[in-house]
Amino acid sequence: MRLIFLGTGTSQGIPTVGCECLVCTSDNPRDQRLRSSVIVQNKNTSLLIDTGPDLRQQLLLNKITDVDAILFTHEHNDHVIGLDDIRPMYFRRRSNIPTYGLKRVHEEVKQRFSYMFGQTVYPGVAQIDTHDIDEHTPSFNIGDIAITPIGVHHGKLGILGYRFGNLAYITDASHIDNDQIEKLLGLDVVVINALQRKEHHSHFTLIEALEFVDQIGAKRAYLTHLSHLMGTYDDITLELPSNVSLAYDGLVIDI
Repeated sequence: MRLIFLGTGTSQGIPTVGCECLVCTSDNPRDQRLRSSVIVQNKNTSLLIDTGPDLRQQLLLNKITDVDAILFTHEHNDHVIGLDDIRPMYFRRRSNIPTYGLKRVHEEVKQRFSYMFGQTVYPGVAQIDTHDIDEHTPSFNIGDIAITPIGVHHGKLGILGYRFGNLAYITDASHIDNDQIEKLLGLDVVVINALQRKEHHSHFTLIEALEFVDQIGAKRAYLTHLSHLMGTYDDITLELPSNVSLAYDGLVIDI
């Protein structure tokens, strides 16, 4: 299985508009972060997690020309608002692209992209087939990839993470209940958000993310959804345990 990090930044991305901090002015490419999104691939299947505002740029940079399905974590703009950029894939495949996510998320998507749905679909837009799932949905397969939805708390908002075999992808977490933690035991690789060092109401801090990695006993962890308040790639890397790394845009991991 392969994991491709399309974006590893928070909702504002890095550099942040108008900011002249050390991170935003860094000349290290690993400090430049588009909004968080990944591709999960197996031999015959390619899944996209989230469609943020940088999606077109991310697909071009990583030479992604098609996906078999889209999985949504939640409905915040930095995770869905680039959905319209799937149009070239839709035109090429000439069939609807399936999406999976919470019913609430799909309802939001249908409001924000109303021209893609209903009896008056605008000519030339992409078409998707929505499939509602939640943390109670049993594991299911898309192609040759098994998927287990994970319930996650993003502040007061319930969202989803996903497990794929021995890999799990979780972003925007501030708390995960014990019954969902049990779904995350025995992982080879976990991707988890770490927004900043200071306490935040809806995101793990660096310390909280590292505690989470220890709690589930993952062999390897990659931190994502980083803000410019965290520090530079080089500085943070020096602080991390040997089994934890900072993800960066374009990073490819084979599991």
